[in-house]
Amino acid sequence: MDQFLDTFLNWEYIWQVFPDLIGTGLLNTLILAVSSALIGTVLGMVLAVMGLSAKRWLRWPARVYTDIFRGLPAILTILLIGQGLGVLARDIVGTNPYPLGILALSLIAAAYIGEIFRSGIQSVEKGQLEASRALGMTYSKAMLLVVIPQGVRRVLPALVNQFIALVKDSSLVYFLGLLAEQRELFRIGQDLAANTGNLSPLVAAGFVYLVITVPLTHLVNYIDKKLRTGRKVDTVDPNTNYDHAQYASGGAA
Repeated sequence: MDQFLDTFLNWEYIWQVFPDLIGTGLLNTLILAVSSALIGTVLGMVLAVMGLSAKRWLRWPARVYTDIFRGLPAILTILLIGQGLGVLARDIVGTNPYPLGILALSLIAAAYIGEIFRSGIQSVEKGQLEASRALGMTYSKAMLLVVIPQGVRRVLPALVNQFIALVKDSSLVYFLGLLAEQRELFRIGQDLAANTGNLSPLVAAGFVYLVITVPLTHLVNYIDKKLRTGRKVDTVDPNTNYDHAQYASGGAA
């Protein structure tokens, strides 16, 4: 037990790595996750709309893109984009691996988010679109103002789950090579663990990941519960309204 505690819960190494985890690792992890989530959401919505199009020249490219980026392992995609495009984009991004890492994570996220949006949009009753068209809306306007907002609302829990996955996948960017100030949570924990031969720094990094992901998981459950139950509507006694109406009518008379 002493050996187990010293290997995984050595407080000296945990306190030693904690400032870097919070000051550097947490910030870089959030930059990678939030940036790729925003870009992936925009691209995912475009893919969803293309995938639902009646035109094959829009639908098929979206289908092929989704199949490829969902079928490849995330680490393979990151290495292919980070190292393959690194030579071509060196004049633009320099030696900073973050832009290419964010691009890779965004392309991966777009494939999954696009499918999430597509399923949400398809779950909206066809009568919503038909009613909008009957009111004089064009197809594009009806989709943009009526159908898509309802579809997005239904898939909010799945979108938060995808953001949680991006937080964890951001650790794979370290394969592209990071400077000391660019290290994310996993790389900081791994560096000290390699230098000390002790796994406590990785346990500390895992704890910070849990601090991010566990509240988001409960947020998903809360959103899902709210969407399932809806908002509570106060009921009003019709007799009370009738009495008030009579009283108001008598007073006016």
